Amino acid sequence: MNKSIQFFRYVGFAEGLSFLILLFIAMPLKYIFEMPLAVSVVGAIHGGLFILYVLTVLYVATEHKWPLKRTLLAGIASIVPFGPFLFDARILRKS
Repeated sequence: MNKSIQFFRYVGFAEGLSFLILLFIAMPLKYIFEMPLAVSVVGAIHGGLFILYVLTVLYVATEHKWPLKRTLLAGIASIVPFGPFLFDARILRKS
């Protein structure tokens, strides 16, 4: 497998996992247990990973001449819970 695709898969996994941690651990800690620090820390990490994911999508899409539809699906995957995992399973592993 190409190194840029492999890197993209790692970034997608990290970004997807950080989003799930933010939604299902940090947010309940903030709103149910009044621990806002959890969202501050996890949110900052997730924000950095989100930016890295978007930049990696643009790089890989350019390098591999992805069609616009695949590139947009990769971008949309980053804002949907479990999206990067589904994109990886359905799109990346087929190519």
